[in-house]
Amino acid sequence: MVFIHSSKMVSEKMNFTSLDVTLQRIKMIENQFQSLASYGAPQKPSEDFQKILDTSIENKKNVNSVSRGEINDLIDKYSAQAGLDVDFVKAVINQESGFNPNATSKCGAMGLMQLMPGTAQGLGVTNAYDPEQNIQGGTKYLKGLMDRFDNNKSLALAAYNAGPNAVKKYGGIPPYQETQNYVKSVLARYDRIKEAVK
Repeated sequence: MVFIHSSKMVSEKMNFTSLDVTLQRIKMIENQFQSLASYGAPQKPSEDFQKILDTSIENKKNVNSVSRGEINDLIDKYSAQAGLDVDFVKAVINQESGFNPNATSKCGAMGLMQLMPGTAQGLGVTNAYDPEQNIQGGTKYLKGLMDRFDNNKSLALAAYNAGPNAVKKYGGIPPYQETQNYVKSVLARYDRIKEAVK
């Protein structure tokens, strides 16, 4: 996709924010697909992408309502299993879905930890709206990112949001406003959870 503009065609007052956000989102989606290679999934979207998304949306209708207490129990279980700080996982889930197991983003991310269809498939998640499968897969993915970035929470979060290839490319948190805000927001939430536990 190519965007062409010139100073003659664009007024000085025009705001490029929405274009920048769109370009960043496209780049992040491309990076997410590229990052799936480490899980043995195809690097490019396949014709099965829409089928996975459709199946997951259909499965969403079959998810029973689950209590916050049950979600917390699952977070405790799979955080421990993955060797992750439970409060860190809670901060990620709060940012991603607000603890709504039926959440779906505009780009197709699903469930509590907002797994993309290809990522979910690569992690063995057959129904991303099932809280247990979602948290099990999401914590596994987050643990992989923590390991890859030497347990640096900021870099792991940036990779969770923008894809590990973007973090590698920029040698740190990518210069995407959305990703920078995401990292700050999750870490601030993590600190608040930690303070509340004391």
